[in-house]
Amino acid sequence: MPLFPNTPVEKMTEPYRRRWWALLVLCLSLLIVVMANTSLIVAAPDMTKDLGLSSSDLQWVIDGYTVPYAALMLVLGAIGDKYSRRGALVLGLLIFAGGSVMGGLVDETNLVITARAIMGVGAAVVMPATLSLLVAIFPRAERAKAITAWSATSGLAIAAGPLAAGWLLENHAWGSTFLMNVPIAVLGVVGALLLVPPSKAEGMDRIDYVGGLLSIVSVGSLVYATIEGPHFGWGAGPITAAVVAGVGLLAFVAWELKHPNPMLNVRKFTERPFSGSMLAVLFFFFGTFGSIYYSTQFLQFVLGYDALETGIRLLPLAGAVFVGSAVTGKLAPKLGVKIVVGTGMVIGTAGVFLLTQIETGSTYTDFLTPLLLLGFAIGLSLAPATDTIMGSFPEDELGVGGGANDTALELGCALGIAILGSLLATSYKDKLTDMVGGHLPAEAMDVAKDSVGGGIAVAEQVAKNPQGGAEQAQTLLGAVHESFAHAIAHTSLIGGIIMAAGTLIVIAVLPGRGHTAKHGEEDAAPATEEQTETVGA
Repeated sequence: MPLFPNTPVEKMTEPYRRRWWALLVLCLSLLIVVMANTSLIVAAPDMTKDLGLSSSDLQWVIDGYTVPYAALMLVLGAIGDKYSRRGALVLGLLIFAGGSVMGGLVDETNLVITARAIMGVGAAVVMPATLSLLVAIFPRAERAKAITAWSATSGLAIAAGPLAAGWLLENHAWGSTFLMNVPIAVLGVVGALLLVPPSKAEGMDRIDYVGGLLSIVSVGSLVYATIEGPHFGWGAGPITAAVVAGVGLLAFVAWELKHPNPMLNVRKFTERPFSGSMLAVLFFFFGTFGSIYYSTQFLQFVLGYDALETGIRLLPLAGAVFVGSAVTGKLAPKLGVKIVVGTGMVIGTAGVFLLTQIETGSTYTDFLTPLLLLGFAIGLSLAPATDTIMGSFPEDELGVGGGANDTALELGCALGIAILGSLLATSYKDKLTDMVGGHLPAEAMDVAKDSVGGGIAVAEQVAKNPQGGAEQAQTLLGAVHESFAHAIAHTSLIGGIIMAAGTLIVIAVLPGRGHTAKHGEEDAAPATEEQTETVGA
């Protein structure tokens, strides 16, 4: 076998021999894309202090990555299908590395946001490419196992990001959390060239760029409105974006229905396995990412763990993901997607509801069980849902399939952080106002109400002020902690209710095992003939 694999997967007469090594490269590429979001959670306090970030600034440092990431995946997945999936992976990693270098070196807020946006573009190329290459490289008999490994990597990244960032922040500035992506991206590029065979869709028609543009406008506007409106008020900008998203979505559906070669065949949403799995991914990441987002803040701001200690305490979540992945590999073929995904969503919902018990005296132990349940649920649910989504697309639309799956995932994350984050902020602000309103100067009260970090900073200033003193500072700090604990409990109740409703919807939409098996048999016959001709399996 040559050092650089040059034979396209479509031309191979037998399964690619180094496919498991190729999977390692794909998982490594996925790892840094997800870590780019989770590592920022623990780096945010240092960035806020160093750059003087306002609440709005910090939100856009985080979500400057999310908007292009979510909006572009569908289109860039199709482009990868058309021209080169491996080429898309390499290009995406290089763009991602370039944005990481910029983010690690600049010291001005708008430039950091720009760097995050560049990284988001790179991630939007990488994510669908990893899934489309995986499905192209692995024969059908091994795909579920490979997708399980891919899904477990997503869970690992949730804990690995804060852990790696926390370790770096012990001795380095926050810019190091950007720069740590660069060697991994370079390793991914080298690995892709050495281990990943070329692949593209054969006989693919012209790309539906009009549909692609409409999808970018619709998803981008929806994510923008979701981020901006709940956090900063429904002014002209968010309302306009929401209207544009709605009109754009209707236009996208109308265009795709009449187009002979649509960017995304929207009729797939009438197929219950596909639509149920898409909803499962969206609802699941809505609840889990929102919960992890504010749980991490409690560990840092209330319990006082530094970045590294916080990362270490998220490791049980990663371990639970691997346990769930191992279990789903054995149960999904026997029980079917509906039972396994539904069970995972029930477990995840229970994890969110457990966070309603958080109070002022809560310790890390009170978060351990919810984290374990959420991690296990990720491992149990994500792989079979993703496998079902990817199995709904023909071989020449694997990039689009990966883009659809990843768009649902990223939309869920964005909605969870934005909506639950907004509920958290409102609940915290209201509770703190009830407890200490009128006891602080207006300017100090505004800072304290802005965030739990702001409240702690005001308490520190009160302690230094001769007119305040340690006793008043401690009273304010206690009020801040109690308000934030109350906010987590209240937000978790709302999040749990939404998750429970989503679980019921997913269970109702997903078909039973008999329907799924019949559907799979109908799809398997032509696929088997194709494999006989092209892969020899």
